[in-house]
Amino acid sequence: MVLKLQREIKKKTVTYGITAVLLAVLFATICFNLGVQQYIPPVVLGLETFSSYEELENFLKTNIEQAKNFGEQYSSTFSRGGEAMSLDAEAAPAHSTTNIQVAGVDEADIVKTDRGYLYVVSSNTVYILKAYPPKQAKVLSKITLNETYNVDIYVNGDKLAVLGKHFAPTGTYYTYAEEVSIKVYNISDKTSPILTRNLSLNGTLSGSRMIGNYIYATANQLAVQSNNNKTDFVILPKISLGDTVKEVQATEIRYINVPDVSYYFTTVIAVNVINDAQEPTYETFLTGLTACMYVSQSNMYLAVPNTSIWLLSAEVSGTRDKTFIYRVKLDEEKIVCEAEGSVSGYVLNQFSMDEYNGFFRIATTKWTNDGSKNNLYILNMSLNIVGELELKGLHLRERIYSARFMSDRCYLVTFEQVDPFFVIDISIPTEPKELGRLKIPGFSGYLHPYDKNYIIGIGKQGSNLKLSLFNVTDVTSPIEAVPPYIVEADWSDSTVLADHKAFLFDKSKQLLALPVSIS
Repeated sequence: MVLKLQREIKKKTVTYGITAVLLAVLFATICFNLGVQQYIPPVVLGLETFSSYEELENFLKTNIEQAKNFGEQYSSTFSRGGEAMSLDAEAAPAHSTTNIQVAGVDEADIVKTDRGYLYVVSSNTVYILKAYPPKQAKVLSKITLNETYNVDIYVNGDKLAVLGKHFAPTGTYYTYAEEVSIKVYNISDKTSPILTRNLSLNGTLSGSRMIGNYIYATANQLAVQSNNNKTDFVILPKISLGDTVKEVQATEIRYINVPDVSYYFTTVIAVNVINDAQEPTYETFLTGLTACMYVSQSNMYLAVPNTSIWLLSAEVSGTRDKTFIYRVKLDEEKIVCEAEGSVSGYVLNQFSMDEYNGFFRIATTKWTNDGSKNNLYILNMSLNIVGELELKGLHLRERIYSARFMSDRCYLVTFEQVDPFFVIDISIPTEPKELGRLKIPGFSGYLHPYDKNYIIGIGKQGSNLKLSLFNVTDVTSPIEAVPPYIVEADWSDSTVLADHKAFLFDKSKQLLALPVSIS
């Protein structure tokens, strides 16, 4: 049965899941009435609230119509983003965990390990396996879900949380809306998981994290939708827990008074996965589509590009080429938006952002008529810019391909024809400065720390996958510590370049594992 499961996983191309399975083997309903509550936040400069549903509706209509006057109607699509061992069993060996950005901030994955057990997602099914000792390996149980795609999981003690997406009827004839679901199972008996919490909210999951006992998930829902008669209407976000449905009121929704061509309701929700009786809390904003998020142990940062750049003139929008940033304070069930700000340009991914010693750092690329500009900004906790640095590229169309912040340093890779690897000093937030750079062929699309003096780079050179090791001992003159390893083929690639969770590195074992595709 294990082999059959492995074959099924391979069909889903989750080769890094197989790697985790092999490494782990080798090295190793309570029913209740539940509600939802909004945490009442303090006033944040720049954020307003609507006085009524009518004011919300008029705001959307006025600003979208204004945007249409400056171009064709905007439309685009986005994608993405245990049981105690028996007395006679051997103690499970050390095992790998999900490759995460911030220590103590877990990220959802399709494979999780927990001592001698594995939790593996395959299509819409979660398998719970006993993986150690190897001779006792077997499938203990499986959970078949209604979710049809993009299922991810967290494991926290005796609880398994499953995040998924599905389509639900809207009540309008033959129309369906996307919903995010969060299901929590008691897995104290791994042969018989019990569903203890079932929550769903409108929209598309843009990201999630788990800190301690709490999952913080963010969903985006298109604010203005159309029915079969092409009539526009506003659907407020809804949060469902079993038979209880909570509609977020217009007076709870916070916003910035900025014109845009496409508005979304962005809802951040906190769910206690250990205490099923604790009510989830939420905070809802009217924004553009959330591009990506960075989460420290105490704050969530949402990066929202202003989509009006494509149609609105700079005079009308006043925010052209901007990314809005929201800082949401996370303290167990308390979700408080404490600051809002903006920077010029657009963010590549979560690794382009970081929080350190009371400052938020972010790297962006801005497109201009003359090419592109790459910038590093440092903001205080009020999200005011206190320092910035423009990276002088070698070519007009260079953009950021990867970034990694490590304490007082930032490492950036830009690319257009050659790969400039930048070493940047950010020890003085108000005075960031470039220390050195290295020009080499190709680019690195993912950077990972080896230690304070060496950085691993995963990227491409020509059509092939390249693994590099950068020596930054001399920050003014970074070098490649060894010749890069090229996966020679007509074409080679790795999902690590799109998903950092496919990357496994264990310095103590001198082990690096990643999936490779070869043609």
